[in-house]
Amino acid sequence: MRRHVILIGLPGAGKTTVGRMVAERLQVPFVDVDALIERKEGKPIMMIFAEHGEAAFRTMERREVDAALMAEPSIISPGGGWAAQAGALAAARERAVVVYLKATPETATKRAGPEGNRPMLLGEDPVGRMKTLLQEREPSYKLADVSVETDRQTLEQVTAEVVRLAELRAA
Repeated sequence: MRRHVILIGLPGAGKTTVGRMVAERLQVPFVDVDALIERKEGKPIMMIFAEHGEAAFRTMERREVDAALMAEPSIISPGGGWAAQAGALAAARERAVVVYLKATPETATKRAGPEGNRPMLLGEDPVGRMKTLLQEREPSYKLADVSVETDRQTLEQVTAEVVRLAELRAA
């Protein structure tokens, strides 16, 4: 690969799971931005949000994605809100192919795991919150170079499609 592949989408869309599998198949590094931030800060994302706020987290996230884009081509999985930050996609486009992993709010909520692990899904109605996130972020997600529907495909099918797109567009 000569270019990076950045996976965007809602929390629970499959960015981390698919990203790991695609990276393994293509034999390139996988960059899990949330995990990087947690290691550097020595605390979970939930705690970073609670102590410093979303804006501080988004600054950290942007810095880690920018750093990853300067390294060897890889599969990059930022948080679900990265793509909605002003200028994030435009800055990444020179060095990356952006793939939107599209999932319905209901599917993404199921996949996102137990409540309490994702700061943007806190509250009594995680599906409702996910719908709000989609409404806020989808205009940015739609700016991706390509989208892959994940709801009616198996993990293997989504992975194969992203590998195909990476080989086609990031070569």
